[in-house]
Amino acid sequence: MKHSIGLLASLFLFLASNINAQTNLPLIRSNVELIDIRNGDDFSAQNWSLVYDLKPDVYTTNKIGERVTFYTDLDSISCIIHPDSVYDFVILHNGKDSAFTQIRYQKSYLDILKEAEAYDSKVDVAIPQFTYQSANVAELKAFRAAFNLDSIAGQGNEISKIINLMNWVHDLVPHDGQHENPVVKNAMSMIKECKRDERGLNCRGLATVLNEAYLSMGIPSRHITCMPKDSVFNDCHVINMVYSSELEKWVWMDPTHAAYVMDETGQLLDPFEVRERLIKDQPLILNPNANWNRRASTLKENYLEHYMAKNLYRFETPLESRYNYETAQKDRTVTYVELVPLDGYQLDKRSEQYYEKSNTTAVQYQTNYPEVFWAKPE
Repeated sequence: MKHSIGLLASLFLFLASNINAQTNLPLIRSNVELIDIRNGDDFSAQNWSLVYDLKPDVYTTNKIGERVTFYTDLDSISCIIHPDSVYDFVILHNGKDSAFTQIRYQKSYLDILKEAEAYDSKVDVAIPQFTYQSANVAELKAFRAAFNLDSIAGQGNEISKIINLMNWVHDLVPHDGQHENPVVKNAMSMIKECKRDERGLNCRGLATVLNEAYLSMGIPSRHITCMPKDSVFNDCHVINMVYSSELEKWVWMDPTHAAYVMDETGQLLDPFEVRERLIKDQPLILNPNANWNRRASTLKENYLEHYMAKNLYRFETPLESRYNYETAQKDRTVTYVELVPLDGYQLDKRSEQYYEKSNTTAVQYQTNYPEVFWAKPE
């Protein structure tokens, strides 16, 4: 038995030495696949899962000057984070499986946003006026009557009506970010299809329903796509910018999270104000009942300082706010306006693309001038 143990120990040391020699990297040993990590003052138990296929599996942090330590049940390894440093090492699991691991600095989404504060101070492209469909059109009148939106909005002031309608959409249709929205993209049709098929809508679908609810009540509104800096991305978020005539300003309404944002005095903020306050580290307050599908609370730190810090880099919105605007129809032209900071990718100020399959033309304006994008309804 002693002889067998000695052979196993020798074999283990040989394998570890051989792996270390091949990679020329620091090596730590582990009998577990879930690793603890301390990042500065923050400690996360079992925060890192060993992955053997990635070479390397990368852990990123934006904490310059802080010490990051990986703890296994047998060993540990530490490094101090610097912007231009990359730290490679191997975690050897059970003496045989190698997880090539890397620790490196990466800017946070908020850091990236702070580098993109600057816009142009002059008009850079002539953009047609934004329009808002009248509540008297037949489709909006039918939507308002079918769901008794006057009762849902309530008898309070304008802001309470705006919030009540957002909460109604949030509770009526669940958020489902894993599937496409229905082909017919108007409130009446999407609500009907969701109820029939027991399905939800993604954030764009929910914002479309809410936008048409506001229009049906005579409240100017647009849905806006909030996007990251990357020109190619797999995640963005769509919310509503709603104009309050009482406050004489736009306000942020997010039906996915039943969320709105305030300053330290309780003043409702618009998306551009939220962006500016994130950049300047000014106070932001999220309504305490914000939530996702009534299953989990939406917390300010994750929602605003991480998720929306990523997605408030640039904005896009339809030029026309109207019922059924994004349903593909023959010979239709849809127009969008994108607001991009000077730090962002600059494209043609006006572009046009024809989609043969849907026989639809899409016109795209890009501007660096915020006053055009956030213009008040006339």
